[in-house]
Amino acid sequence: MSKEPNHTEQEFRNAMSRCRDVFEKKLYDYKPSWRMLRPSSLTDQLFIKAKRIRSLEIKKLSMVGEGILPEFMALINYGIVGLIQLEHGFTDEIDMTNDEAMKLYDAYADECLKLMLKKNHDYDEAWRGMRVSSYTDFILTKIERVKEIENHGGETLVSEGVASNYMDIINYAVFGVIKLGNG
Repeated sequence: MSKEPNHTEQEFRNAMSRCRDVFEKKLYDYKPSWRMLRPSSLTDQLFIKAKRIRSLEIKKLSMVGEGILPEFMALINYGIVGLIQLEHGFTDEIDMTNDEAMKLYDAYADECLKLMLKKNHDYDEAWRGMRVSSYTDFILTKIERVKEIENHGGETLVSEGVASNYMDIINYAVFGVIKLGNG
C-alpha cells in the first residue's frame, strides 16, 4: 500500500522546487539579508512559523488570509537558512551574492533529501500515515530542542546537534507540503 521510494523522492524534489522558487524570488527582493540573523533569532523565526501553523490548525481560520502551506514552505526555507548560518556564521552586512546563496540552498536541500531517503527506508514510509498536525508538533519539539542546545552554548551530552534538528524540521515540513499540496 505504501508508495514507491522513487515516488517519494520525486514528491520531495517537487516540494523543494516550489520552496526554492519562493526562496529565489525573495532573494531578488531582499538579497540574502538573513545573513544578519543570529542563531537565536533564526530559531525564534522558525518558532513563530510553527506556532502559526498550530494556531491555524486549531482555529481553522486565518485572519490574514495566508494558510498553512506557505508556512510549511517558510519552515523549509528558514531551515535551510539555518544550515547556511551554522556553517558560515552571521554577519553585520550582506556578504554573499544571490547566486552563492542559491548554490548553498541547493547543497543543503540535497543533504536533506539524502537524509530523508535513508530515514524513509528505515521507517518504511511511516510519514504517509501520520497527520499533518503531528508534523507541526514534531517541528515544535525540534525547535524547543534547538533552543535548549543554544542555551547550553551548543553543547550536548548525547543528543544530535542543531544541524540535525534543522534537517528534521525541513523534512517534516516537506512532508507537510507534500500532503497539503496533494490534498
